[in-house]
Amino acid sequence: MMVSAENDPRRAGTIWMLNLDDVIPIVTPHVHAEFRRITPDLVPALSAIRGYDASAEFLQRFKTGRQCYGAWIEGQLVAFGWVSYDDEHIGELNLRVKLLPGEVYVWDCATAPRFRGNGLYSALLSYTLSELRDQKICRVWIGADLDNVPSQKGIARAGFHHIADLVIERVLAMRQVWVTGLPDVPDAIVMEARRAFLNDRDKVWLNISSSTIQNSKE
Repeated sequence: MMVSAENDPRRAGTIWMLNLDDVIPIVTPHVHAEFRRITPDLVPALSAIRGYDASAEFLQRFKTGRQCYGAWIEGQLVAFGWVSYDDEHIGELNLRVKLLPGEVYVWDCATAPRFRGNGLYSALLSYTLSELRDQKICRVWIGADLDNVPSQKGIARAGFHHIADLVIERVLAMRQVWVTGLPDVPDAIVMEARRAFLNDRDKVWLNISSSTIQNSKE
């Protein structure tokens, strides 16, 4: 999603969080699917969902310790989502998510176009959360574009809480980004979002002309 100068300032993205000592809903998709962790040998199938050859990028992610989980229908990989255990760069915003020990960031989730609308995204998130809980992870972050309503609905069905938004404003030839909490969200939780997405800063200057938050495609 592009953020135009005419629309600044505006909420560009949504920030969601789930503490894994909370209840994780069991989400069942509308079609029979199987879920498991994806291994590097399945990079061609990941690229098929992406729609272009992203093999080098995906292999590099595996080599640097990121994990990927997927959904299969009748033996075909139809959806995936990545998990980062260390700090992760959000290229669209030129920001780096700063993770504490026990935190992860879920990102770059996609479902093959002809299988969208079957609840696979939220079901895959639910499965991934259960796997992360078994790994003793305590907190999970995820984000979505403000106008990506299907992704936000899928994130909510998986049990995440919408705690804050990222706001972008044009200032002369640059842009600033900051985090604003949602009503009724405790200040301490909003501060955690600022810590994770802005490295404890109130505002961050961007050196790019347009920005989005990492998008998840239902």
